[in-house]
Amino acid sequence: MSVTGAGHNADLIVINGRVLTMDEDNPAAEAVAVKDGAIVAIGSRAAVERLKGPATKVIDAKGGSVLPGFIEAHMHLFSGAAELAHLQLAGVHGFEALQSAIRDHAQTRPDAKMLVGQGVDYTVLGSERVTRHHLDAILPDRPFAMAAPDHHTMWANTMALEMAGVLQGQQLGPGNEIVMGDDGLATGELREGEAFGPVLDLAGESRVRLGLATGGEPDPTPSAEERAADRDIMRRGLAWCARHGITSVQNMDGNLYQLELLAEIEAEEGLACRVQVPFHYKNFMTLDMLDKASAMAERYDSEWLSSGIVKVFYDGVLDSWTAVMIEPYADRPDWIGEPLFTPQQFIDLAVAVDKRGLQIAVHSIGDGAVRAVLDGYEAAEQANGRRDSRHRVEHIEVITAADVPRFQNLGVIASMQPPHPPGAMGFPLEPTVSRIGAPRWPLSYAWRTLKNAGARIVFASDWPVSPIDPILGIQAAVLRKPWAKTDPDQSFSLYESIAGYTVEGAYAEFMEHRKGRLKTGYLADIVVLSADIETTAPEALHTVRPVTTICGGKVTYQA
Repeated sequence: MSVTGAGHNADLIVINGRVLTMDEDNPAAEAVAVKDGAIVAIGSRAAVERLKGPATKVIDAKGGSVLPGFIEAHMHLFSGAAELAHLQLAGVHGFEALQSAIRDHAQTRPDAKMLVGQGVDYTVLGSERVTRHHLDAILPDRPFAMAAPDHHTMWANTMALEMAGVLQGQQLGPGNEIVMGDDGLATGELREGEAFGPVLDLAGESRVRLGLATGGEPDPTPSAEERAADRDIMRRGLAWCARHGITSVQNMDGNLYQLELLAEIEAEEGLACRVQVPFHYKNFMTLDMLDKASAMAERYDSEWLSSGIVKVFYDGVLDSWTAVMIEPYADRPDWIGEPLFTPQQFIDLAVAVDKRGLQIAVHSIGDGAVRAVLDGYEAAEQANGRRDSRHRVEHIEVITAADVPRFQNLGVIASMQPPHPPGAMGFPLEPTVSRIGAPRWPLSYAWRTLKNAGARIVFASDWPVSPIDPILGIQAAVLRKPWAKTDPDQSFSLYESIAGYTVEGAYAEFMEHRKGRLKTGYLADIVVLSADIETTAPEALHTVRPVTTICGGKVTYQA
């Protein structure tokens, strides 16, 4: 057990812990010492306590695990933070339960311009699809809309559709749809952001969604009051991260405004988490707009706040048939989904982004999208030469056997979400598994298959699509069960799952030399847990809670 840095008092020490360092050279220890935001010693309690001075803060782990701070590699910080105040509908089933939840919420918000629900199952009414008429029966006289957990489908009542100007339908870009009824009016089901954007704008929260919706900046420029309110939303999100043991966030939507808000918070009181914010490239943009991505990367390049990555959506999701498949959907034999870019448009984009030395992360759920994105990365390598680019494919819910080895061959990161497979963490099996179809199940959410083929797998929640809690994600990865006995086991070991939220997250942002492990000289990003995670039964992992989060040597959460 190596201890260096003796002779100077530590700012903070963590003692009496089961330290799981994630460092192969020094896997376990009893205590950690921190000074000036970095780890200065890791080893035995006696050795670390020699660095204790009169002003040293001492944290007693009480036998709980001490891990590197969790790295949340795919989430939506700004909109997720705003949604903490919305009506939460996860787990609500049946018309009566939905009705009482919505009406109770409406009573507590008499002055809200618009009421918004989150996390409602596609099967909330069983096999019957939700329409505006159901919602009108619940709440006829106030605008209301509710979103599916995946945030790719919303359902709105007639008043919301009317106020948003979409009751008669609207021409939309590829992959977006206002579902129309036989009466020539919208049914209330809105698929993808272009369809439900006008409805959500009624809530007055359009700025939190810009990083997702347009990738552009607020227009008009927010007032000082609006900007302060937005900083408070962002603070709420950072505090929510810290509460769950998260010390680094790789945001997956972005604009300059988000970076500016975070920089203002950093200047005022410091950030509770390190944040990476991408430039979001949309299919209506032209390649010269990547100048902004390069400018963001140059302007924000610190260990607290950075850019340097371009986020793209190639397709939608399985549940609304907007993911792009190679073979038709099992329950829609004439349909493979519609991509947001043509394969050639994406190749041109990948080559252009890669040429600038920036990283790319692409939302690709169907196997058709995954293949098109890998084709783009291959074209970029051929055009610009091989480099350590670490381009990413986000989600990969279905893949073909032919595309599995390409991740290792191209050095591409597979960014996966343990909470997402139907059956994991309370997500219902239907309609997703029927949409995929049994022949594709063996290569659905195929973490183990990809890992065995040499891919680097990074884990995340995609919050607010799934609960942010990394420990729930670790549990979901460990307990993963096949849908059919003949399907391969895709589960991860506890150590592999923790690595997905630490070591691999650091690698994904080119920071493996500074974080993701507890190691002398690394950033003091640490989480102390309520119990020994290594001796906790897999079924009980959810009972293990973060009790102290430390980011850059500063305590950011204390239970």
